[in-house]
Amino acid sequence: MDERRDIIATNTLTGIGQGEVTGYLCHAYCHKGQCDFTYNNKEYSLKAGECLILRHGNLVSQVSESEDFLADVVFVTPEFIEIATPQTNYGMKGSVSLFNDPILHLTPEQQKVCALDFDYIKRRLELTTHNFQRDALINAVQRMIIDFFDFHATLHGNVKITSQYADLMERFMALLNRGDYKKNRELTYYADKLFVTPKYLSEVCKKVSGFPANYWINRYTILDISRQLRNRKQTLAALADAYNFSSTSYFCRYVQKYLGVKPSDLRE
Repeated sequence: MDERRDIIATNTLTGIGQGEVTGYLCHAYCHKGQCDFTYNNKEYSLKAGECLILRHGNLVSQVSESEDFLADVVFVTPEFIEIATPQTNYGMKGSVSLFNDPILHLTPEQQKVCALDFDYIKRRLELTTHNFQRDALINAVQRMIIDFFDFHATLHGNVKITSQYADLMERFMALLNRGDYKKNRELTYYADKLFVTPKYLSEVCKKVSGFPANYWINRYTILDISRQLRNRKQTLAALADAYNFSSTSYFCRYVQKYLGVKPSDLRE
């Protein structure tokens, strides 16, 4: 397409993270049927009455929809999401939680609200002659995000996060998202970058996400390595060097520790 659209509405999860929706955030509500997929090397099933929120579509593979699968799917650019996200620190807690499990199991009342949110966005997309369509769409997406915050807080507990904690966690995740883990897996590296002590960084990560900082460093690393291992043209020695491991044997031990299998087993 000639111009990158802010929002793309569809009814399928096939092709997520690819083609014209590369880099988009995915939001889906399942009306009936089932969609199976792999995310973060874990298998998931999106079923009727559940919603899906994915920030990293490139981590999705093996998408399989049942014949009766019916869903509302909305892809939104990160830039548009940033504009539409309300001024609350809850988004950081929700995003790190959804990184581990992107599916929310909604109550019957929440299902009604979720279905209305998706329908409202689709209707706003159809009003192309509206003089303030972009503003209307920002309002529609923000309404959806606020309801997602409410769903998550109701299901997982509304733990207050200070702006200081949220800011630190966001900056830490930004370092990981840009790929610093490929060369740096020591906690002290990130603490120095963020001008805090390793202990403080780990404590804040635990309070915000439920996991210490080292968990996220290793999580990002092993997910990226597992994707690279699918490329048989890359030798184990080359991968060890690319991720700054001191030796191929150390690289293999690292993979086996966090994935439970040898790197060679993943290529069979």
